[in-house]
Amino acid sequence: MNIYTYRPLPKELTIKESKIEGLGLFAKEFIPRETLLGVSHSFIDGEIHRTPLGGFYNHSEEPNCYSVVSSDNAQLITMRDIEEGEEITTHYSLVPQERNKKNREQGNR
Repeated sequence: MNIYTYRPLPKELTIKESKIEGLGLFAKEFIPRETLLGVSHSFIDGEIHRTPLGGFYNHSEEPNCYSVVSSDNAQLITMRDIEEGEEITTHYSLVPQERNKKNREQGNR
């Protein structure tokens, strides 16, 4: 990555006022199902650090994204196609990947 091309958010996303809470992440364009949006949280020396991506998505009981958690970070991935203008949401949780996978397989999308 070139420091002159660094983007705090993927080009497909923007931050604006949310009907859920405060500010939220919104799709600027269509985003296909199973798209990796990026790292939302990093785990460094026992501490959790939010990235700009992780700082603005909101909670939903019917989320359109999920987190895949590893030992060093959490990555945000779309569960389904996201339409332009739609808010990016997850069910807040930093749980192991196996639970997220089980939820996806059971249709909890």
